[in-house]
This record gives sequence, structure tokens and C-alpha cells, in this order.
Amino acid sequence: MTDPEVPTPEADPETEEQVGDSAGKRAWSAGREIVIVVVVALIVSAVVRAFLFQAFFVPSASMENTLLINDRILVSKIDRHFGSVHRGEVIVFSDPGGWLPPPVNNSSAAGVVQKGLQFIGVLPSTSEDHLVKRIIGIPGDHVKCCSLNREIIVNGKALDEKAYIMPNEGTDQIQFDIVVPAGNVFVMGDNRANSADSRYHLSVRNGGVPISDITGRAVLRIWPASRWGTLPIPDVLKTVPPATK
Repeated sequence: MTDPEVPTPEADPETEEQVGDSAGKRAWSAGREIVIVVVVALIVSAVVRAFLFQAFFVPSASMENTLLINDRILVSKIDRHFGSVHRGEVIVFSDPGGWLPPPVNNSSAAGVVQKGLQFIGVLPSTSEDHLVKRIIGIPGDHVKCCSLNREIIVNGKALDEKAYIMPNEGTDQIQFDIVVPAGNVFVMGDNRANSADSRYHLSVRNGGVPISDITGRAVLRIWPASRWGTLPIPDVLKTVPPATK
């Protein structure tokens, strides 16, 4: 005696279609969420870059040994919104005019993508149209080179800068005696013998950099990891007397 055949259930076309639609909706929903997360992250990154912090490559040796070529630094823009500047700060600023050669125009696809990623803050800026220096004089300061010991004099105080300038280089490459104009700062590189700073542009605003051109203050070395550290104001520049009027 044989068992009766058990009929094989036929697939319900409507059920299969519903399952397919459900899977498609889930995939679309997941894809949409990913796109939203990425867009929001990019917007947040761009806002942070525009108003709070921005990363930069160090392009030259002018700030050695404080900053080395290709160090990555984090620049705070917070104080800049209040127009606050202080002697001793390491700042990043846009070219005030004639300090840098014209930037190379990289119009290749890779170059465009790189600049786009820099703009939204995913990559550090290559600093092609920016410089990094230390503020030595603020508006109204009397800055002079040099004392008998080859030291910069600010408001009558000779600066012992051994803690941060390149050793054994001196700081008296150019003799000058100026007052920093209103709305400007006087900047110098820590590698005094290899820095085309305010001393080399004395014919325009007494070498001053307009405060409006300052992008922000460099507050951290963030890469390489072995050089991670803060960039505080040196003690000697905290004790400079105020300018006399």
C-alpha cells in the first residue's frame, strides 16, 4: 500500500512580490540613512572648519624647531571672531600681498577632489596661500633690532628668545626700528635666518600683517604623533611692557 502523494504547495506570486518590495524598501531606507549621515557629517565638518578649527600642513622651515616641514597643526578660529591677538601666539594668516609666490593651479581631477576635501575639513589645508609665524608685536608696539646681545627689543624690553628660536642663528639679519600700525601685527619666524617675515616687508605697513588676514591661532601639533603637543605663548613675551603712547 502506498502513501498518497502530498501535494506541493504552490508559491503565492503575491507573497513573493510583497517580500521583494519589503526588501527593496529596507535597502532604500538603509541607503537613504547612510546618505543623510554622510551629508550631515560633511556639513558639520565644514561648519567646524569655517568657524572653530582647521588643520594645516606646515609648508616651510621658517618656524623650526617649533614646527617642522609637513607637521600638521590645529588652528583655532575662536579668538579671531573677537579680534583678539596676543604677543607670542603662533598664527596662520593669508598672504597680505607679495609674501608668497603665486600658487600652482592644480586643475586635475585629483587636485580638484583634494581641494574639495580640504574645503570641507576632511584633509588638512596645504597652506599654499597661507603663512605661519609668531606674533612679536601687536598694534602700537615699538619693535627694534637689535640690542648689543643681538636681541629683539619690544617696548624697551630686550627679549631672551632662546626657548623657542632656532639655536645659534641669531635674530639680527635685518636692522629696523618701527611702530606696529593700528590693526596690524608684526610677525617673525622662529627660524630667524630662514624666514621671510615682517622684517622683509617693512615698506608696507612697517611690515605689519592686517589682523583681518589672520585665519587663527595654532594651538596644537597634531601629527606626527611623536611631535604631538601644545603651542603655548613663551613666558618672555607675556612680560613685555605695554606700548607707551
